[in-house]
Amino acid sequence: MITTDFVPGSPCWLDLGAPDVPAAAAFYGGVLGWDYESMGEGEDMEGGMFRSDGKIVAGLGKLTEKGARSAWMIYYSVADADATTRAVEEAGGTVRVAPMDLDEWGRMAQYSDPLGGQFAVWQPGSNKGVEQVDTPGSLSWTELY
Repeated sequence: MITTDFVPGSPCWLDLGAPDVPAAAAFYGGVLGWDYESMGEGEDMEGGMFRSDGKIVAGLGKLTEKGARSAWMIYYSVADADATTRAVEEAGGTVRVAPMDLDEWGRMAQYSDPLGGQFAVWQPGSNKGVEQVDTPGSLSWTELY
């Protein structure tokens, strides 16, 4: 069961990186009934939040990595993104996005494990994570293939 307690190591956030943010927002709005709240305007819209029943269930952002394909990313809650980055490197993983602050919201980083599986971490600030899980239209399962 996924909860919003967000103890270290628990899934706390998910977002979609997409080359066309408005098209992705329209698709998931139509398929899952999510409402999209943009954090920008017009053609340069970089991303925003998906809501279900008024609660944040996921994020959406413009792809920034060269050659990257549209994909969902799961973030795990950590107490210290910098310490986690050191642990990833020591265990043979790759840092794809170095730890960085997102204003007062928190600190994030993205990695690949030694076999290429991608994942991310979130060190909470004012934002602990998604607001709704384990209900229709929200995160209920994560799995690495």
